Amino acid sequence: MTNYHYAELIHRQADKYGSRTALKYRNDATGKWLKISWKEFSDLIMQTAKAMAAFGIEEHHTIGIYSQNMPQCLYADFAGYANRAVSVPMYATSSPAQIDYIINDASVETLFVGEQLQYNNAFIVQKESAVLKRIIVFDSNVILNPEDKTSMLFDDFLKLGDNALAESTVKIRRNKAAAEDLALIIYTSGTTGEPKGVILRHSNFQEAMRIHSIRLPMVTDRDVSMCFLPLTHIFEKAWTYFCLSKGATVAINRDPKMIQQTLPEVRPTMMCNVPRFWEKVYVGVHEKISNFPGILRKMAMNAADVGYSYNLEYRNKGKNPPLGLRLKFLFYDKTIFHLLKKVLGVDRGRLFPTAGAPLADFINVFLNSVNIPIVYGYGLSETTATVSFCPVQGFVVGSIGEVMPGVSVRIDESNDEILVKGITVTEGYYKKPEENRKSFTEDGYFRTGDAGRLEGNVLYFKERIKDLYKTSNGKYIAPQAIEGVVGSDKYIAQVAVIGDRRKFVGALIVPDFAALEEFARTKGISFDIHEDLVKHPEVLRLYESRLEGHQKDLASFEKIKKFILLTQPFTMETRELTDTLKLRRPVILEKYAEQIEEMYAE
Repeated sequence: MTNYHYAELIHRQADKYGSRTALKYRNDATGKWLKISWKEFSDLIMQTAKAMAAFGIEEHHTIGIYSQNMPQCLYADFAGYANRAVSVPMYATSSPAQIDYIINDASVETLFVGEQLQYNNAFIVQKESAVLKRIIVFDSNVILNPEDKTSMLFDDFLKLGDNALAESTVKIRRNKAAAEDLALIIYTSGTTGEPKGVILRHSNFQEAMRIHSIRLPMVTDRDVSMCFLPLTHIFEKAWTYFCLSKGATVAINRDPKMIQQTLPEVRPTMMCNVPRFWEKVYVGVHEKISNFPGILRKMAMNAADVGYSYNLEYRNKGKNPPLGLRLKFLFYDKTIFHLLKKVLGVDRGRLFPTAGAPLADFINVFLNSVNIPIVYGYGLSETTATVSFCPVQGFVVGSIGEVMPGVSVRIDESNDEILVKGITVTEGYYKKPEENRKSFTEDGYFRTGDAGRLEGNVLYFKERIKDLYKTSNGKYIAPQAIEGVVGSDKYIAQVAVIGDRRKFVGALIVPDFAALEEFARTKGISFDIHEDLVKHPEVLRLYESRLEGHQKDLASFEKIKKFILLTQPFTMETRELTDTLKLRRPVILEKYAEQIEEMYAE
């Protein structure tokens, strides 16, 4: 396979695939999925690239993309690469202050935005900005501010490139495009400080495509991948690029809240995702099974046991299962497993890469048991996504997979930090010389900030070093690990573990109120508002018992001893979550400081 420069990739694929479908997107007015052929994709990228050239975007200029997932995001990305420009993605949920920071840091003069919210925020920034000069709006339904004299809709923007000079300019730039060109500045979500711009060159991506082709030869041009995570996220960005490089069709999910509806509509063969998605699937499946009639419930439980034996004890270990087991598995795969997957919209699924946060082993085991082929891995923005991932067959439960070919990993003896070196690793952070000095060892290994261990070529995650808590008794605890153990409970939507310099481990818990309200009704507990529920003695006893059940295998000093039930969720809007849905612990600790002190004072 030829790893084309991204200035050329889509055009070469168009030569090969022509009228075959490259992209699909949903028309929300009709509910129909519309197709974009490889030829159309190529033409739209070229038209966008010509408009950029005519608009005054020069080689090595930065281009901001502040949008939810839309086909236009990819047009702008690849058109920018054709002009040797640099793409700077921003999360659609980012506030004006967040995008203002990135615009200033990356010197973004031209910003592409998605819908009305993004335009409104961008215009607020532009009015006060000495950097941002113009806004291009993807969604033609957006209403521009009457005071706005510089912004334009994307359809009008495209017309700027209808001239021979723009076309020749793009062709010259495409011919000059080189592997060492800067492709992307992708900003980290900043869980503990201000965001940092990760520098990724085309050479980083070309190597990522090469090594993924080695590890994933089963991905072909017959696959359909659902683009669900934000294209701002390095995981989705790199995965989508990989799918396009293999000729697969990419179905673009615009609204994350629509995923339960769009998955059955598309029935993708692949989709990358974060563990939280699969945690919800796990809870939902168990909820359905618990409501089955007695005989059907026993059959479903037996099906999971058969699936575990077949997939984990035999197939995953490369052993042939006995005939009886094969027949039982075939029966369940055609009945219970098929119906389950069809409801979810993953009945055609062949590969579901999962990364971005710790995944509980029992969830990984269960999903593989019911024949949902999730593949767990580990990576960072700074490593162009993947450092390691589990093979489809022969994976080790509890690990984060086998290290990628061409990537070198070692463990720092002083603190067990995972250190990474290779062509996919960033050269550093944009305009952050001091951060770069701290982030690399003297011999060039990147410090991930994660603790782990390496057994042969198999990597294990232990904890996020900065997240480690030390109790007042001198015991170290890993809050992420504890959150993973209890967070899959059907009555828990979110959990933040507390314990740094405290005498015991505590937690802030956001209940799953749909499940909790149902519990209250079955118990005859009356309530008017959620505040009534979270203070009710029987509700508190429910959570105490469920936490105890989940924590039976934890050491005594790791167990959550006390907790507070919250009525409001952690959100990106309130800054308690990053754009990649990680907890901003300092923000949470500050916001709930008074309640936390009361919990520990009791």
